[in-house]
Amino acid sequence: MNIWLIMLIGGLLTFGMRFSLIFLFGRFEVPETMRKALHYVPPAVLSAIIVPELLYPSGNLDLSFGNTRLLAGIIAMLVAWYTKNTLLTILAGMAGLLILQIFYT
Repeated sequence: MNIWLIMLIGGLLTFGMRFSLIFLFGRFEVPETMRKALHYVPPAVLSAIIVPELLYPSGNLDLSFGNTRLLAGIIAMLVAWYTKNTLLTILAGMAGLLILQIFYT
């Protein structure tokens, strides 16, 4: 019973925080500089998550050709640049990583 209560309270808290921000942004006009700054938040967060995984796969900086994650990331970046398609980018990165891991192991 405790786990269900914790899940319910966690869900309500999460909903409350998100709803309050949506509610507040609906009532107040956000300054243009804030809108421009918020535009860069998703790429910054995504970069903060992905770059360490590509460059530090084992905790140390690895820029060698043996770093399959970095090579797959480069493949994904090239596909993203060329196609501008998110789904193709994800699929190319996953396929590249799979193929590189098969050949390097």
